[in-house]
Amino acid sequence: MPIRLLALDLDGTLLNSRGEISPSNAGAIAAAREQGVRVALVTGRRFRDARPLALELGLDVPVISHNGALTKHARTLETVAAILLPVRAARDVLSLGRAHDLDAMVSDDHEGLGVLLYDRISTGNTALERYIAWSRRIHGEEAEESVRRVPSLEDYLDHPPVHISFSGSCARMERLSESLAGELGASVKAFATMYPKHDFALIDVVNPEVSKGVGVAAAAAELGVAREEVMAVGDNLNDLEMLHYAGTGVIMGNAQAPLHKVEKFHVTATNDEDGVARAIEEFILKK
Repeated sequence: MPIRLLALDLDGTLLNSRGEISPSNAGAIAAAREQGVRVALVTGRRFRDARPLALELGLDVPVISHNGALTKHARTLETVAAILLPVRAARDVLSLGRAHDLDAMVSDDHEGLGVLLYDRISTGNTALERYIAWSRRIHGEEAEESVRRVPSLEDYLDHPPVHISFSGSCARMERLSESLAGELGASVKAFATMYPKHDFALIDVVNPEVSKGVGVAAAAAELGVAREEVMAVGDNLNDLEMLHYAGTGVIMGNAQAPLHKVEKFHVTATNDEDGVARAIEEFILKK
């Protein structure tokens, strides 16, 4: 069956190491759209952080952000679906993170552009400092609305947020992931995005019903597209459910090792070698 919906992860997939969409990738996406293929960005990023890229590409399919917790139209900000983290679970996650001496980030405001909140940056947490600086930089005049420090996240969390995240070394995030599974069980779901080369990892904690696969399935249903007509491209562990859902699952050459062990996934070039463009050429344009 021909591909009618293309679901693309961002970091490590569509974006190169400089965080850019290459001319080859942009051209291939445009060529696919000319053939009637709908294109969706499916990312662990906040909606606010992914929206500029959707606008740059001129996409009309809602952005599936926060690992599938929030789906919104980039232009109109219409919320298609929001699967929020219950207050009790959010407070339990925050408490567990404190026990691991980790700095939490809370993503909120699912009805608007979104806001990232934190209440402390521990000494030596350069990863969080860099992330906050990057987030403020890409939003320019909206920086203060995009990222905000509050006196206490415990006091702030009196309503369901979109998700809570932590960052740090791979070993620390693995320990946190084990604690979340052991102590909070099925009340939450934790997505790990690992970058072993830089010894850096992110843990995003969401409602247990959330996944990129669920988001892509909802988008396909809305568009009247069968899963056999879906192609998904990703590189990390949080892409796994989306890749399994799609009729055609493609992983990047730079994908994490566990993804390379799944025999049914096709492998394309790395994100610095225009792997997305090559996959589009092979599975969409040639067919």
